[in-house]
Amino acid sequence: MRRAAFVLALSLLAACGKKAEESAPSAAPAPASASATLQVLATSDLKDLEPLAAQIKSATGVDVQFRFGGTMESTQEVLSGDSAGKPKPDVAWFANAKYLLSDAAGQGKVRLQEKIMLSPIAVGVSQSDAARHGWTQPDAKLTWADIARAAKEGKLQYALANPATSNQGFMALLGVVAAAGGKGEALSAADVDRGAIADFLKGYRIVGDNSTYLAEQFIKQQGTRANAFINYESWLLTLNASGKLREPLHLIYPFEGVATADYPFMLLNEAKRADYLKVVDYLKGDAAQLWLARQTLRRPMRAELAAQVADILPARGFQVELPFSPDRQLADGLIDAYLNEFRKPIASTFVLDTSGSMQGQRREQLVEAIHYLAGADHSLTGRVAKLTNRERLWFMPFSDRPREPVPFQIPAGSKLAKGVLPQVDTDAKLAELKRVRDAADALHMAGGTALYDSVLAGLQHMLEERKRNPDYQYSVVAFTDGKNTVGRKLEDFRRAYEQLPEDVRGIPVFMVLFGEAGEADLKELVSITGGRVFDARKTPLYAVFKDIRAYQ
Repeated sequence: MRRAAFVLALSLLAACGKKAEESAPSAAPAPASASATLQVLATSDLKDLEPLAAQIKSATGVDVQFRFGGTMESTQEVLSGDSAGKPKPDVAWFANAKYLLSDAAGQGKVRLQEKIMLSPIAVGVSQSDAARHGWTQPDAKLTWADIARAAKEGKLQYALANPATSNQGFMALLGVVAAAGGKGEALSAADVDRGAIADFLKGYRIVGDNSTYLAEQFIKQQGTRANAFINYESWLLTLNASGKLREPLHLIYPFEGVATADYPFMLLNEAKRADYLKVVDYLKGDAAQLWLARQTLRRPMRAELAAQVADILPARGFQVELPFSPDRQLADGLIDAYLNEFRKPIASTFVLDTSGSMQGQRREQLVEAIHYLAGADHSLTGRVAKLTNRERLWFMPFSDRPREPVPFQIPAGSKLAKGVLPQVDTDAKLAELKRVRDAADALHMAGGTALYDSVLAGLQHMLEERKRNPDYQYSVVAFTDGKNTVGRKLEDFRRAYEQLPEDVRGIPVFMVLFGEAGEADLKELVSITGGRVFDARKTPLYAVFKDIRAYQ
């Protein structure tokens, strides 16, 4: 069974929800009309629910039209009310509503909400490693503190979605913080045990924002680079059932509690209340609940239905829902500290296409992209996309051949002895960001395009840098129109890549595409090197860079 990619909600704070009003009686099938259409803005992890649309229409007469997006962009769209020319959503469907309802603006947007299904976060550990450490014993009661300790001792090397951009990543990190603080909801930013965070992150091996990508990388590296995957239970069960793993994962639910996605269906458009209630009534009914459980491995809301799918969903017994502090500063500070201090710092070579075909609008897009990355945007998406403290960066412009890399380094911020607070950009950091922007402004476009020679040079440069400074997360980011006219062809690149040291496998190549040529070849290139192609022609820059940063 294949599941769609998970790009999950950034869940920060507990918030009071509003239950849907008493459900309307089940409606007889009726022809859909303009008044019986629901525009549903859903996060990308819910793409596996698209087949439900036809069933909903048949049962209720309501035509549910899905539109999928990343969590931060979707949350921002709901908060701002700006759909950028796309259909305005009547309903939002996210992994949870905690971030959206964490302030008055979000609360004012959501008229009703109803939880539809459940999936707790779990730690999936390769069966042999779990058995060797005694974690498969019936009386084993591992806590988040045990998980952090195992990571520190090298027993646990895990794949995890980026805590700054994903719900499951953030909740795992906050679980460690809450367990170490021992204060539950009373925990504040000043109470954070910084050592516990550092211990937990010592085991962080495979980074990404998309669970499909993480799963692909984990399948390749299980038993070599990683032995665990922290994600929602539904995803881990699906991965176990796929037959692609070297060995199955043993699921651990930390004893003091986990966070659970409850997938609230949230009414935004009051004029659609009647249609919304019909759809909620259907989704909460037995047929839809059992379909969701069997097809997506998410748990039904009612215990009596859960018993009917006990053969595919493991018994967990009583499970505590992990409490979280209502202190917004804790959440913001924790994300900021992760990006700028705790995480392994980023080192990237930007392979910049300065060939003649990049003149005009494409050059403008490239310069704009770098300005965005080196700007001072403190918005929801901007703080994730921009260059972070301790980051090392090289510009490697190329046309007929790659040129010498030009280095930049973002200075480290001041370290706190205790707690986490949002960092303030220093004068030194702002000056270095300006250097990056000035270098982008000075780019001159002329000549042919030695794309594959230049990507290879970027990889070789990163390999040399990693020998000197192994404590960085290395990658190559190429900005191009996709046209290769000089030097190696794709097959030549493949042969040269295969001759590089095995260490190159840990250096992904991300391609940012500004033109129409060579898209298929670029996708083949990233399939060889790891990484992804991002289409800057169709995707806003903030989304491109938010995604790239989430994989670094």
